[in-house]
Formats: sequence, structure tokens, C-alpha cells
Amino acid sequence: MSNEKLDGSLSEDARKEIFLALVEAQDQSLGVEESRQQVAQRFSVSSNQVRLIEREGLDEQWPPLN
Repeated sequence: MSNEKLDGSLSEDARKEIFLALVEAQDQSLGVEESRQQVAQRFSVSSNQVRLIEREGLDEQWPPLN
């Protein structure tokens, strides 16, 4: 696994928007990998950044989880 970290270039609001898009994509019956790739492309971030945002969102219980 890459050691890539979120470097602060994305605000928390932007990360929350990406997380919400990821959750919505998965709710639309997209597979986990496919949804990560789609969201990464949509927001011009790497798949690994999407994974890190996904973990952060789950850990922090970001909307729509809360």
C-alpha cells in the first residue's frame, strides 16, 4: 500500500464532498473499487486519496453516516 497521505491540499469540506459522493455511488449499486475509481476521476484525485478520505469519513462518522 502506498504511503501517500492527504497533504492538506483538500479542505475538510472538499473531503466530505468526496466522501458523500463515494457513499452515494456505492448506494447506487456500484462496487467498492468501481465507485472509488469513479469518484477519483470526478474529483481529480488519486484512488489512494479516495481510500484515505473514505477511512477518515468512516472514522469521523461524516454525513450521511451521522
